[in-house]
Amino acid sequence: MVSSVANARTRLLAGSRGKLLNATLFLIIAIAVIILATKVATLGPAYFVQILVYGLANGSIFALIALGYTMVYGIVELINFAHGDVFTLGGFISLWLLPTFGVTEGGSVSGAGLILPLLAILVISMVACAVVNVTIERVAYRPLRHAPRLTPLITAVGMSFVLEGVMYLWRGPFNLHYPNVLPTAGIELGGANGPAIGFKDLAVIAIAIVLMVALSLFVERTKLGKAMRATAQDRDAAQLMGIDINRTIAATFFIGALLAGAGGMIFGLYYNTITFDQGFTAGLVAFTAAVFGGIGNIQGAALGGLVIGMIQSLSDGYFDTAWTQVLIFAILVLVLVFRPTGILGMRVPEK
Repeated sequence: MVSSVANARTRLLAGSRGKLLNATLFLIIAIAVIILATKVATLGPAYFVQILVYGLANGSIFALIALGYTMVYGIVELINFAHGDVFTLGGFISLWLLPTFGVTEGGSVSGAGLILPLLAILVISMVACAVVNVTIERVAYRPLRHAPRLTPLITAVGMSFVLEGVMYLWRGPFNLHYPNVLPTAGIELGGANGPAIGFKDLAVIAIAIVLMVALSLFVERTKLGKAMRATAQDRDAAQLMGIDINRTIAATFFIGALLAGAGGMIFGLYYNTITFDQGFTAGLVAFTAAVFGGIGNIQGAALGGLVIGMIQSLSDGYFDTAWTQVLIFAILVLVLVFRPTGILGMRVPEK
């Protein structure tokens, strides 16, 4: 009887605490929305549309990285912290390949003639990053698959430092200039002197959407995609049904790195700069996006990347950029406190 009363009191206190936290969160969001609406009304709708497009472009890059995090976690429950550096490696490889294919800033190859060289460079960079990631999985992660969870996590951090060190020795600690080869023309908003949406923004969004849709269709409709989903749900049962677990996990690392490599090249073309430790910051933001959308959920990771990108763009455009990183990681903390499963995630039994 005493135990039942104590349990009831605990549940009541937990419920009251949860309602208080939810009310506090709602109040914070409401204040932020009111302040943002005031800023939008002051600077005009054209600027707001431009900021949203920038946010979608940034978010598309984050989404490509976040998909690799969420796929690997969904299969082997590992946060692959080296994934952000695989993204940077894609930018480094593509930067090295550009002159080989005759793509240089101010060069003779331009316009429609850029399409085939850029596509070839994109494919080569993606495959190279995928091979590197599969090698990392085979050498560093597979032997530790049955070790305590902290062991592969520390190994992932170590592989991140290894990749950063390799890129540091390859090109040095400098900000590397990425050739500005994409057209700069765009759609003007609010008149000739108003803000504009550039071709770069639209191209980044379009490429990222195509890759994300292709991944979703692959996972949903192909035999390997079904094997990946079965392995994520119950690895032992999948193995009993004849699924090659090692091949499926390697394929997950391969596909995740394909998207990261594409993201690295897209990042370089979009921002025209890249550095050896770029993946550290981008990886943390993408990890936040994966957690926000629901770690282990492909659609959630894509949605989380787009939302985080827009939040970052709105913060940079309407508020002080010094607070942007604080805001992003505050979102990570709030999600972990209020909804650990993310927006589209759902609670599952502990494996």
